[in-house]
Amino acid sequence: MANKAYQFRLYPTKEQEELLAKTFGCVRFVYNKMLEERIQMFEKFKDDKESLKQQTFPTPAKYKKEFPWLKEVDSLALANAQLNLQKAFQHFFSGRAGFPKFKNRKAKQSYTTNMVNLTFRTLTRSKQRIFYLVFQNNFLTNTTSDGNPFFTIAGRSV
Repeated sequence: MANKAYQFRLYPTKEQEELLAKTFGCVRFVYNKMLEERIQMFEKFKDDKESLKQQTFPTPAKYKKEFPWLKEVDSLALANAQLNLQKAFQHFFSGRAGFPKFKNRKAKQSYTTNMVNLTFRTLTRSKQRIFYLVFQNNFLTNTTSDGNPFFTIAGRSV
């Protein structure tokens, strides 16, 4: 049986909107920081391919010690930023894509968490932020009595 994707428009409270904005920013920060370190590592070992292959790259936990405000957001979202960067480099080295680029706040913002393939996306139209939730699963388990799905962000139903 194939998975279905559901997309919902969210109307978060101010607190929830702040948490989503923090998470978008932290995911972007970790992705860019890791990309910067990988570029520096590549520049350092570009002549010695064997040494480059043996290098280990940092995890988001390393940055939490240096930047304690990263502890305020979903750790799985930060871990998925690392996986996305690894996948971008795999696609680059296999010739399927260009070199990974730094993320900026003006482009589409999104992050993925591991709660049953859940992705938050945001679009900005005329100074209004529109939040979307993309949920991929065979079934929706959290529904209200009238059949509408509900989700919780930071302990509050959406």
